[in-house]
Amino acid sequence: MRETTRFVGLDVHAETIAVAIAEAGRGGEVRSLGTIPNDLQAVRRLLKKLAPVGTLHVCYEAGPCGYVLYWQLEQLGVRCEVVAPTLVPVKSGDRVKTDRRDALKLARCLRAGELTAVWVPGPDHEALRDLVRAREAAKKDQLRARHRLGKFLLRRGRRPPTKMKAWGSAYMHWVRGQPFERFAENATFVDYLAEVDHVAARIEQLEKDIDQAVTEAPAEMKALVEALQALRGVAKLSAVTIVAEVGRLSRFEHPSQLMGYSGTVPSEHSTGGPGKAHRGGITKTGNAHLRRVLVEAAWSYRYRPAVQGKLRTRQKDLSEDVKAIAWKAQHRLHQRYRHLSARGKPHQQVVTAVGRELLGFIWAIGVKAEAAFAQSR
Repeated sequence: MRETTRFVGLDVHAETIAVAIAEAGRGGEVRSLGTIPNDLQAVRRLLKKLAPVGTLHVCYEAGPCGYVLYWQLEQLGVRCEVVAPTLVPVKSGDRVKTDRRDALKLARCLRAGELTAVWVPGPDHEALRDLVRAREAAKKDQLRARHRLGKFLLRRGRRPPTKMKAWGSAYMHWVRGQPFERFAENATFVDYLAEVDHVAARIEQLEKDIDQAVTEAPAEMKALVEALQALRGVAKLSAVTIVAEVGRLSRFEHPSQLMGYSGTVPSEHSTGGPGKAHRGGITKTGNAHLRRVLVEAAWSYRYRPAVQGKLRTRQKDLSEDVKAIAWKAQHRLHQRYRHLSARGKPHQQVVTAVGRELLGFIWAIGVKAEAAFAQSR
């Protein structure tokens, strides 16, 4: 089958697509087919010109154009892969980069099997992921807006008269009561305060929208979100983020693959024979959104194991198997936190290590929840 396959590389942009094709076989010709408009009709004409769709293997790099082209090709019956741009081989002496050369390189590397495909979410997953990331962007905007207002007050010597929680209700009441005599100062203060209030309203609305989106999500996705909330530190927003960023957890054959996907595994340089292994910081080459949620959740395992309050409520209707995994996670990760802390490791390194191991329990619960849902259908 591979001997009759034609490998097509696409360099995709908003308006155009550069096309190249590599014929099957090690000595097969690799040539450019020019540039076509980035629209469905032009793609249909290209496929009709090339060959029966069953003999084509197409790839393009993940980027700002998203997965629209992937879905179009999938509907047309064409095998397509979206590849990780950072893992495309690059020659150190190559200093010329054009759309044509990029398409040729993709076709050649696809034929050689040197490209790494990324997971392509379905429309439901991508919609939920965009909504979750919109809230994350709003949280970053909130941090910037608070910094502007806080530093503005600090430059003018305005400090709370008593110790109070920053940005809490008492603190905001004190902020709103600050008088400014000069017109320019007052105008700046009003603008900064209005931005803080605006971003807070954005976050509140987005969190309501996420609740609504989960309610309307496919049943399998909802079941996975509910199951993950059995874990300490993984409330609804964290569970939704994990599901939106990872998709089906059972697509990973082993939890170590999920750990690598998150970028929380240590880097390593082990050349030079046995006993020459040197491990450094985490690779950070995976999903940054997933990594952020893991680190936040890992902090909760510094406390002794317990099931109470909101965690007890979240676990109320879950299966005993899922709750058993979550309870085992509490004991294992708390012990891990204490052990690493006792060795004098910096807190951030400890929490990162705990977050990496937490992924193993997330994987176990996810696989069990997906299997249970499949059996119930």
